[in-house]
Amino acid sequence: MDLSNELEKYFKHVLADQVDMLARLVKTPSDNPPGDCAPLAEVVANLLEEMGFTVERHAVPNEVVAKHEMRSVTNLIVREVFGPGPTIALNAHGDVVPPGDGWKTDPYGGEIIDGWLYGRGAAVSKSDFVTYAYALAALKKCGQKLKGTVELHLTYDEETGGLVGPGWLLEQDIVKPDYAICPAFSYSVTTAHNGCLHLEISVTGKSAHAAMPDSGTDALRATNHLLTKLYQYSDSLKSKTSNIPGITHPTLVVGLIEGGINTNVVPDKITLRVDRRITPEEDAFAVEDELYSLIQKAVDSGGITVSTKRVLLALPLQPTEKSEALAALISKHASAVFGEPITTGGVPLYTDARLYAEQGIPTVMYGAGPKDILDANGHRADERVPIDTLPKVSQVIALTIASLLG
Repeated sequence: MDLSNELEKYFKHVLADQVDMLARLVKTPSDNPPGDCAPLAEVVANLLEEMGFTVERHAVPNEVVAKHEMRSVTNLIVREVFGPGPTIALNAHGDVVPPGDGWKTDPYGGEIIDGWLYGRGAAVSKSDFVTYAYALAALKKCGQKLKGTVELHLTYDEETGGLVGPGWLLEQDIVKPDYAICPAFSYSVTTAHNGCLHLEISVTGKSAHAAMPDSGTDALRATNHLLTKLYQYSDSLKSKTSNIPGITHPTLVVGLIEGGINTNVVPDKITLRVDRRITPEEDAFAVEDELYSLIQKAVDSGGITVSTKRVLLALPLQPTEKSEALAALISKHASAVFGEPITTGGVPLYTDARLYAEQGIPTVMYGAGPKDILDANGHRADERVPIDTLPKVSQVIALTIASLLG
């Protein structure tokens, strides 16, 4: 039996079902924040059960969910045991960033325009709930005799770090895969991504009447000096280039600023949140120490205090010998299915794929999406995915699994 031909026939037959499933997922809001994602998980579980899968529902305890500033999380596991052998995990996340402004389409509409399906989560990464589920369904349908297990890990907290999704499943020993494949948001094969450090900085002075500003200590004036130093530091990062294709250099962005009491009051406290992206070549903990030192030196101590708190530290995804071998296998099958060279490289964002890699699991990112990640409009208005990549990516994943477990 020519498996590639069998799979191609199967996916032509189920394309409409794949598109319908993705549209139903996009139409089910799962914005994070606020992170009330259990309702979507139940929708997904029901759809998978309709496909004939046995679905495990793993509700994360409320206190754990609340600690990560979410409302509800139920992670889903599907395990298909074909025989003794290694376990391959296919992980995608169903939580999405809020839609924001600027949409020309309904962010929860699942509308199809010129071969693209639009909606929040269409690319990041509800599409791979569909591609991975149908890849597994295809292997069962084609009667492949495999040696090992394939698991779907469908989680709901990537936008807040992944620690109650893959992190929690791994920590609780609910899953122990030997390989992991996660979404990439474009159909290139990703072996590396940046890490990310989020810091909250509080600059505190003393309030005073605006008519007598010298009787107070202006926290905003001190913050202005700190911002100048942070942006100078941000500019200096452009010279620290990465050797991984797709990743240029580290970045720093001040994403949030809050503070002040009223127009006629000297501000007593300003709070910043800083995002520092960390390339795979950098030491994440050394980066954190460097920033702490810069912040302390930038704020004059005359009546001003500054405190800094780590909100998130996500380590970079770094390529390994085994992950590179897995990537080469995916790339080979993808190049054949898409009829063009599908390359490997890195991306500047960070994902919860790193959590598998941190456990020593060879991890590669590959999923549905356009050729260029920017064309997906991920985290922007009019997020979209080309529907013709759904069956192709499913076929690539199925062929990769067959090669690994055959």
